[in-house]
Parts: sequence; C-alpha cells; structure tokens
Amino acid sequence: MVGTMALLLPFIRGPRMTRTAPRVAGARADDEVLLDVPDAGLGPALVAAADGEYAPAAELLAATRAAGQWEHRDRYTARLAAFAHARPDWFEAWRTAAPHHPDRLVVDAQLTVDRAWRSPARAEVLREVSPLVTAAAHGDDRDPVPWRIALDHARGSGAGPRYVAELWEAAVRRAPHHYGCHVAALRYLASFWHGSHRECLNFADRAAQDAPPGSPVQALPLRAAFTCLTDGAGPQVPRARLEAAADRAMELSASLPPADPWWAELRNLLTFVLLRLGRVTDARDQVRLTGPYATSFPWDRFSDDPLGHCLRVREELYAPPERPTGGQHGRARSRDH
Repeated sequence: MVGTMALLLPFIRGPRMTRTAPRVAGARADDEVLLDVPDAGLGPALVAAADGEYAPAAELLAATRAAGQWEHRDRYTARLAAFAHARPDWFEAWRTAAPHHPDRLVVDAQLTVDRAWRSPARAEVLREVSPLVTAAAHGDDRDPVPWRIALDHARGSGAGPRYVAELWEAAVRRAPHHYGCHVAALRYLASFWHGSHRECLNFADRAAQDAPPGSPVQALPLRAAFTCLTDGAGPQVPRARLEAAADRAMELSASLPPADPWWAELRNLLTFVLLRLGRVTDARDQVRLTGPYATSFPWDRFSDDPLGHCLRVREELYAPPERPTGGQHGRARSRDH
C-alpha cells in the first residue's frame, strides 16, 4: 500500500547521486546526470532532516496543506517517509513533539505502510496498521493523500472491490484529478484483474479525457501502457492503444518546461515506453527535454542501480545504428509496492 514515489531513493549526498552522462546532441560532454533530485522546497527539508531537524519538513507539509497543493504534498510525503525509513531520528523527534498533527500523521501512515509492505506477511501486517491510515485520513478532511495511501493499503491487504470503490469515491471527492490517487487505483485494477490490461487502459483513458490541460493525469494512460509492456500477463493489447498513450504523454511533455526535475519522472517513463515501441527519434527528443534528471522509476524495475541503468539506456540511444536500442526487454521485476 504505497505509491510509486515511495520507491524513490532518499536525498542523500553521495557519489551514487551523479554520474557523467554520455554525450548527447546539444549537451556538453561533462554534463552530469542526477538521480531523484528534490525540488527547491523539498531539498532544504531533507538536508535539515539529515541534521536531525524536523521543523522544515513540518513547515513544508503545512504549507502544501494550507495551499491545497496536493500533488506536491503527495510527493513530499513519500520522499520524507522514505528518508525517515533510512534516517529515523528526526522523525521520532517529530512524532514525540506532535503526536496528533495531521502532517506528521500522513508521513507516519506512509512510513508504516512502506515498512509493512516489505514484510513476508504483507497482507496481515498491513491490516494491523490500518488504524494509522485511518488516523491520517482524519487529520484534515480536505487532504486526498491519506486516501491515496489507503488505496495502496487496500491493494496490499487484499481488500475487495466494493471497499476500494468507497475509498476511491472519498479520494476523488477531495481532489477529482489527483494523480497519486489515480495511479493507486490503476495499480489496484491491474492487481485485481490479474493482468487484464484492457480494464486498466479504459480507466486511464477516461481519467485522462476528463483531466484539465497540463494535469499529470494526462499521463495516466502512459502508466497503463508501461504495465502492458512489462507485465507479460493478460490479453494482447492493440498496439494502437499503446501508441495513443505515448502520443498523449508526448503532448503533455511538450507543454511543460524543459529540464524540470518536477516532470523528470514523466519523461523518464515516456522515454522507456517510446523505446519499447521502437520510436527512437521520439525517445531522443524526450531525453533532450529531460535534461540531466534521472528518476528511480521506471529504471529500478529492471536494476538495483537505476541511475546506471538509465545511463546505459541513454548511451544505447545515441549509439551508432548497428547497436541495439530500446532499454530493457522482457518483464519487469516484481516491485509492486
């Protein structure tokens, strides 16, 4: 019961965070590729947390809640929970100082669910931590992020579709176009239908059609296409539907600022899907738009070294034509948390 962003590596300064990129058109040879770069808001909060201070993280989440910036809140929650898993001291101090604060509660729910997901007895442990998810949902009635966590929790604990439908209704009532909740629902559908990808694509297409211009939900069909291309289960999906998902995501990418770390995950995922569809020129365009920003997803589905895998794909992408191009073939490793 965790969202994709919980898979992102914590912001820890070290040699693994940057590597020299292969030469690409329009780039300097000494450009560096950076992994999971936090934005200007999250970066200082993570640096402070590394020093044992929780106040900047608390202030950051409070600001997102006050402004209704739910996409930022969702991403920050996942990254802070991942950091708390690796470096718990700052979060334990926050828990002691603010046991009932809604911002602390939502990070605690994410952190606890993340830990439970790693257990061999996942479903049982997830059911045991349900009260923490409920407490987070009661923290601020406007906030959709606890409901995204609840949707992931329901998937991991084996909840039935009726219960999930109730969670989904509560989530979209708070934020009709919240990307994290849509991804959580999509992943539940993929799990519930055991790889019957038509249902996932239908859901994603409807959501994208209803989403306003510039919304990340416009890229939801791309997430469904990624599942189709890597799962290896279920009926064959017509290629035209996968192409249409990629085209829609390309339109969204073209409307966004280039070399923006906030949109780097979208463009990394789009690069992968385009390569799997054999659209090498389009994939090169996305690499140029992405700039020096790599993200763990989707590359961590195929390697324990997502940055190294991303760099290898980039190098293949700009290799002479006789060399194979296309990233990772075959089914992705199981990392459904």
